[in-house]
Amino acid sequence: MTSLQLLSAAIPVISTLILLVVMRLPATRAMPLSLLFTLIMAWWVWQVPAGMLVASVLEGWVIAATILWILFGALSLLNTLRRSGALDVIRQAFVSLSPDPRVQLIIIAWLFGSFLEGAAGFGTPAAICAPLLLALRFPPMAAVSLALIANSTAVSFGAIGTPVLVGMTEGLQHTDPLSIKAISVTAISLDLVVASLLPLILCLMLCRFFSPTPSWRAGFAIAPFALISGLAFTLPAYLVASYLGPEFPSLIGALCGLLIVSLMVKKRILLPPLDWQFDDPDEGNATQPEKRSQLGLLRAWTPYLVVALLLVISRLNWLPVKGWLQSIVIQWSDIIGSGLSISVAVLYLPGTLFIVTVLITSVLHRMTVSSVTEAFKISALSLRAAMISLAAAVPMVRVFLNSESNGAQLASMPMELAELAASQFTQHWSWVAPFVGALGSFIAGSATFSNMMFASLQQSVAIQSGLPEHLILALQMLGANAGNMICVVNVVAAASVVRLSGQEGRIIRYTLLPMLYYCLASGALVWLIL
Repeated sequence: MTSLQLLSAAIPVISTLILLVVMRLPATRAMPLSLLFTLIMAWWVWQVPAGMLVASVLEGWVIAATILWILFGALSLLNTLRRSGALDVIRQAFVSLSPDPRVQLIIIAWLFGSFLEGAAGFGTPAAICAPLLLALRFPPMAAVSLALIANSTAVSFGAIGTPVLVGMTEGLQHTDPLSIKAISVTAISLDLVVASLLPLILCLMLCRFFSPTPSWRAGFAIAPFALISGLAFTLPAYLVASYLGPEFPSLIGALCGLLIVSLMVKKRILLPPLDWQFDDPDEGNATQPEKRSQLGLLRAWTPYLVVALLLVISRLNWLPVKGWLQSIVIQWSDIIGSGLSISVAVLYLPGTLFIVTVLITSVLHRMTVSSVTEAFKISALSLRAAMISLAAAVPMVRVFLNSESNGAQLASMPMELAELAASQFTQHWSWVAPFVGALGSFIAGSATFSNMMFASLQQSVAIQSGLPEHLILALQMLGANAGNMICVVNVVAAASVVRLSGQEGRIIRYTLLPMLYYCLASGALVWLIL
């Protein structure tokens, strides 16, 4: 591969980081420029046919529409709860359980977010958890950045095991199920060391960068509680992966963690003194709820319980609900003669389940039609910036991935980058493997797709270098988790739900270091094992 081809293959990654992080352009300007650069390079250097480029853009717009539908559903649920007064009741309940923002962060972002990832994936955790943190007086930048960082470890088994059952299985087509299970167990075994530190990292970042009195000391003060909270998720997840398989480690691990940590909070176990807060928890709520005094805690929490139940029921293979929801499909075959096809099961999307929950909530909370309509209207209007960003970011990703159809006799752009890394760093692959996985998630916006794309390459390099395949493939999984923190599509989506559209570069600057920690710590641990 020539230098020009290398540059063209890396242009989606390089241009995105430079425009968002270095030049600090809003995503509404940065992503259209990145799309333009990618299209030029794909057509000029990669010699991708113009028809394929147009088809990739159209495919990207369809996928972007599904993401916007999920965001619209999440925002509609949030705005409905604001108008009914439920969000204020939930906030008061968290304050009553613990007024400590560090504890609230661990419960909401780390544990509740992991449960949502295990149930649904698709960016759902950040879309729900960031607004919850915002309701607890967290600064918007803290809410979205920390929610994205926390939405990482559970991604290994997110959406009822999809990254393993689909991603790894499709990526390693000739590997038996027992080997797939061994890879997933190895990944969560490494996470017992690496990911169990993430709650502490979240608290350190919260206290140092977002506290009214910035200090590392306040973060370290909660270290024992944070470390136990990390293990409260990873250890049950490890046991579930070992004995039950890859479908439920995130789901059951998060539920166990919520139970353990809630009991620790109630018994005041390992909790340090609280010497700071974001705001007076007894101040009036600015949301002006419609029926605040009439809502009890159970009724306020019911919408989240309903949406969690709907997500779980709709994802279980042994129930008929999944088949029913997936039976209604909107399909576009052979887009403009390119050979590309895309189908969308609209009823199966989390956004549809959010809308169903909104309608149920309107009845349970006795809301007027005009109030619910206003919640929908506000939600739709708040997505304007995200619409522009996603309409450019997702097509850029599809051009990047579909570039294997080219006249330059090259593999796809991401595969060429990964193969170049393999040829140069084979002897140090335990350090490089996580970054290859992160590259897949960063661009594709999906750990599942990253595993599908790079698992075979990772296996090939492991064989060539004499490294244990299960360890290298576990690093692929953990790297895909890490890339989820800085994935452009996730960042744009999460920013939109806390009204930080245009601040995507700042968000990535906060999430970049934890991503590097995740990759380097995973690589270092395997290096020590070897």
